[in-house]
Amino acid sequence: MMELLQRGYVTSVAATAGCTTEVIQNDNWGIDVQFIRPPVVATRFETMLWAQLKSTTQITPDPQKEFFSYQFTKRQYFDHMAKVRPSIKAILIVMTVPQNQSTWTEVSHSGLLTKRSCYWVDLEGQTSEADKPTVRVPTKNLFDASALTEVLDKIDRGESLRE
Repeated sequence: MMELLQRGYVTSVAATAGCTTEVIQNDNWGIDVQFIRPPVVATRFETMLWAQLKSTTQITPDPQKEFFSYQFTKRQYFDHMAKVRPSIKAILIVMTVPQNQSTWTEVSHSGLLTKRSCYWVDLEGQTSEADKPTVRVPTKNLFDASALTEVLDKIDRGESLRE
């Protein structure tokens, strides 16, 4: 169920940013979703970004701290995110959710509130010798429409996704 919640979250963010999402059915390369932003001019290319989605009830990020740690359950998931890609870039999106499923969302007349948030990190080029690598996810990297737009803009300009 956490996977469904996270897909809904990232799809909502993508729609707000003017992108579509494509769920990758066969998780052969550690990629769960693809974001596609249409070109501003029809003769230009679309901008695409791949993402691996991970959810956890074990972490409650403290926004006063620079990062929280996320441990992969399998080495290959880290390896897929760390490889250097010459074309389509990829990010890890970690969603932290409350343990009690019935508290994941709240609905009112003003809208739907999803409890907790997604955070993103670019792991391209990182290394680890661990069987279950642990990565630092910056708490400033909330995954929202402006963050997705900024990442896609950097891809368009050929810039690194890391600061």
